[in-house]
Amino acid sequence: MAMWRDGSDRRRIYPHALSAALAAFDTPRNSPGTTLASVSTAFNLNSRLLPIPPDIVLITLDGVLFYVHTKKLLRSSSNRFNGLLSPKREALLHPEALLSVDEHSSVMNIVLHSVYNLSCAHYNHPLETLCAAVDAMSKFGISPQEHVVPTKPLFALILNQAPLQPILAYSTAASHDIAELAVAVSSHTLSIDLQTITYEIAAKMGPVYLRRLFFLHLGRLEALKTLLISPPPLHPCTSTCDFGDQKRLTRAWTLASAHLAWEARPDLSVSAIQTVLCPLADHLPCEMCKENLAERVKQLVVQWSMVKVRLVARVASL
Repeated sequence: MAMWRDGSDRRRIYPHALSAALAAFDTPRNSPGTTLASVSTAFNLNSRLLPIPPDIVLITLDGVLFYVHTKKLLRSSSNRFNGLLSPKREALLHPEALLSVDEHSSVMNIVLHSVYNLSCAHYNHPLETLCAAVDAMSKFGISPQEHVVPTKPLFALILNQAPLQPILAYSTAASHDIAELAVAVSSHTLSIDLQTITYEIAAKMGPVYLRRLFFLHLGRLEALKTLLISPPPLHPCTSTCDFGDQKRLTRAWTLASAHLAWEARPDLSVSAIQTVLCPLADHLPCEMCKENLAERVKQLVVQWSMVKVRLVARVASL
């Protein structure tokens, strides 16, 4: 007897597809004569995703069944779903209507949610699985550039988890030329040491996006060095603070800014800048020097906050 996880016997509905599906399962933990099959909670016989019932079943590597619509998949795929589908395929009553896909159910779940323009946020898939699904889209002829855009659910899911693994998110966006996602994710890469990027990751990014990433990081470091060059301005000499006294502040600024530039990272925070430069005032007896220092630090902080923290929006100019 063939039983489903909901306890029903559905051989009478799709006998050929069911018998083919059950042959894929081992049942060591089931009672004698009973086979337990797993069916997708979102893509099953009771789902009302389209006005017409599903006409084909996909079975994943881990033995989960997805009831879907041939026309829907063909409409989204440029290679007939990796060659698995035929426009003239007849329906679920034929044994060939059950097709095996070389993917895990969690990956296929995300791919199909994207095809049907549904959110899979409630499944809480990790970023690795989300990115694997984007890679799988290309294999099945589904354009990631059309399904991973700001107006689609998958875009937000990847972006929300990008701070945890920014290089994974960025390399996935880069490998499929999803420019908007790469731009949005790029700011999270500033905390990453580019020397940790492996050859495999660099190859996946491709030369254009790898170059853009390096230019973003190096550009911020060069901008910081440029901003640090100018010391606090001098004030008119007084009886208690002449030109020689003020040059001591200039030398102290040069040493402190050199330390900042040497240790700087692309994600250098405003507080880190203030921590290094503001204490210089503790060694200044002149109030005018202190004011000039405070004003210069304030100016530097504003200028640093204006340096771009992510890629520009277009690739065409590169």
